[in-house]
Amino acid sequence: MNQIVSKVIGVIIAVFALLTLFMSSCVIFNLFGIRAKEGNYVLFVVLANFICGFVYLLAAYGFFTQKRWTTFILIIALVILVLTFIGLYFHIKSGGIYEAKTVKAMWFRMSMTTAFAALSWFYLAKNKAKITP
Repeated sequence: MNQIVSKVIGVIIAVFALLTLFMSSCVIFNLFGIRAKEGNYVLFVVLANFICGFVYLLAAYGFFTQKRWTTFILIIALVILVLTFIGLYFHIKSGGIYEAKTVKAMWFRMSMTTAFAALSWFYLAKNKAKITP
């Protein structure tokens, strides 16, 4: 059962990662004219999301192969997002332009990453620690 749950979570993270990479690369490289649709995007937030997309792919691999280091990888992604959110806060306070949906999206992404890290700890790190002597 644990392996099935781990693989399902891995698929969810992989889909989240691919969607993140697609959307952020569309903004970075202006694919499909997405920049005009996004409005006042904040480039360093998009770049952080792009980097986290690759980290999520690595975490998905960790779930598929049931590696204990997956939790650490997801914590790294969470740290990147929290630091980016702090940077966004200072960007907003200094009068920088932004979209309100960016703040909501950052909260959502940090929440999802926290949930992924907790699931990783519960299904991979915590349970494997009990098995190993």
